[in-house]
Amino acid sequence: MCIEQRKAHEECGVFGIFSNEKSDTARTVYYALYALQHRGQESSGIAVGDRSEKRLVYHKDLGLVGDVFSPERLASMRGDMAIGHVRYASKEQNTRENAQPFSINYNKGTVSLAFNGTILNLDELKSSLQKQGAVFQTTGDAEVIAHLVAHERFRCGSIEEALALAVPQIKGTFSMLVMSPMKLIAVRDPAGIRPLCMGTMPNGSVVFASESCALQAIGAKLERDVEPGEMVVVTEDGVTSRRVGEARPALCIFEHIYIARPDSVIDGESVYEARLQAGRILAKYRPADADIVIGAPDSGVVAAIGFAEESGIPYREGLIRNRYIGRTFIQPQQGQRTQSVSIKLGAIEHNVRGRRVVLVDDSIVRGTTMAQTVNFLRDAGAAEVHVRIASPEFLWQCFYGTDIPSRDQLASVRFDKEQFLMMIGADSLEWLPLEHLGEVAKNSKVSFCDACFSGKYPIE
Repeated sequence: MCIEQRKAHEECGVFGIFSNEKSDTARTVYYALYALQHRGQESSGIAVGDRSEKRLVYHKDLGLVGDVFSPERLASMRGDMAIGHVRYASKEQNTRENAQPFSINYNKGTVSLAFNGTILNLDELKSSLQKQGAVFQTTGDAEVIAHLVAHERFRCGSIEEALALAVPQIKGTFSMLVMSPMKLIAVRDPAGIRPLCMGTMPNGSVVFASESCALQAIGAKLERDVEPGEMVVVTEDGVTSRRVGEARPALCIFEHIYIARPDSVIDGESVYEARLQAGRILAKYRPADADIVIGAPDSGVVAAIGFAEESGIPYREGLIRNRYIGRTFIQPQQGQRTQSVSIKLGAIEHNVRGRRVVLVDDSIVRGTTMAQTVNFLRDAGAAEVHVRIASPEFLWQCFYGTDIPSRDQLASVRFDKEQFLMMIGADSLEWLPLEHLGEVAKNSKVSFCDACFSGKYPIE
């Protein structure tokens, strides 16, 4: 795990397409993965299937989508269905072998899997499969699930039946896509902690994605979300659905706070509107006496607009983000991370000099980046800096795929309010009250997991 990071990050993003004809499916996936790049920036992969020839080709490697796939590579990957994956991993797991999709050949054919989530009983499943002869080449969850599905396939007549037998054995959180020689299958765990949606292309092709922003990128229409505990099977005969677990919805609330793109809609709730609402709630319950409101780019901007609307304090741009540098948590060492923050952000002196500034951000993990951001504003001449955070305090570790550090590394656990203020150098500091967190995504069709804030875990 990275020693230092600016934000908590999510594991990965997935996309899949089942086309009515052999076409340039790899390029479609490529564009969709570009839209999901924020969910994973360390490795990328695409697997393409050809139903008529029952053939599978794939390519994956470390790097961003645009670095991993050349036009020539994409042109060579033609078929009528495909799945893709972008991944963020710990330093120890960031190898080409762990990149996804993961594909295996067995006596029933092939299976390729793109997986987003965390398996809590991974060691138990892996040990059981090894005793039955399975040999593992990676340290990732996807290979264990692929072997489990292949093992269950021996006991039943179809890949979807194998998945129906495998899913109850998996304890954890996941949204995954499984591609067999003739089928594309989407599965979401019963808690639905990770998002997954379904759409259609103008030509009738069926697509699945971690976020609806990927559907917009390829001209697809959002049809609905895959429900918690649901498996959707796409074949040449059409789309069918079945339950593979009793739904107990607990979508990760951090999707709306930080992870997802603002133009996505998840389980019926606009991410943009949820962030606006968080800013409004923050201004209502944790106001500040100031001249302007600014947002920490990019994830704090929408909440800052909501804060400005509710408070009546004018919104201004105060910090500009360099678009050509990645999220700062990618840097594994503190010195590199600090340097990348300096390159990433610049203050607009004209807007902040001599003014009392409300700085809105989505969250604080360790606090080191916030301290540097406040210092930027001080150097630019801000008279006062009042920090407002559009989520409650991080007090608990996440075990479900969002890489929130252990409790002893969380600033809100390590410091009391006075110490926290001294560390970041702000004039005041407030968080969104936990008791009002449920008001943020009020139009959502599902309930939420807020364990990182409340300590109440939906899965043991």
